Amino acid sequence: MSQAPAILALMALLAYLIGSISFAVWVSHWMGLPDPHSYGSGNPGATNVLRTGNRQAAIWTLLGDTGKGVLAVALAVATAKLHQQGMAGLALVGLAAFIGHLFPIWHRFQGGKGVATAAGVLLMLHPWMGMATVLTWLITAIVFRYSSLAALTAAFVAPGFAYVFHGGFDLVAGVSVMSILLVLRHRPNIAKLLRGEESKIGQRSKA
Repeated sequence: MSQAPAILALMALLAYLIGSISFAVWVSHWMGLPDPHSYGSGNPGATNVLRTGNRQAAIWTLLGDTGKGVLAVALAVATAKLHQQGMAGLALVGLAAFIGHLFPIWHRFQGGKGVATAAGVLLMLHPWMGMATVLTWLITAIVFRYSSLAALTAAFVAPGFAYVFHGGFDLVAGVSVMSILLVLRHRPNIAKLLRGEESKIGQRSKA
């Protein structure tokens, strides 16, 4: 009997545990900043950490959250037996890391919205797809200065990029699930955008 399914399950579990590491919480603690759950949007992510005015902390958070997505998929790629299952196995592992960021076991399942972790996953699954998605986020963020709007735009186009650059159902399906979850996590932001109350990138928290 093939051991590939068991290895896939173990790699997905490991990816979830890696994704569950909240760099916003750990970096804030390390740099003497408030818990990111306690101010601004309450989201443990780089954009909210930036609201403290500490750019270095926000950068470290961004790198950490992106890096864990990269690491999770890279470990799967390095596992030969899992890699034989093709893109389906890799996409599942990437999705597990993303879900770990959304619902981290280490932090009472109170996670972030997954933008940076999703970017790391997409870059590893298919570099061109990942770069196109990140570029979409960057252009939207520069033009409109709303991180949430940039994330929603990137989530909308990511499955299309998966189809254009790869075309395989497994990758398109995995990316589509991540996009749907990311949009659902941004429901409060969508309401604020519609009311004109959403905070712009770099706007400091009043709390």
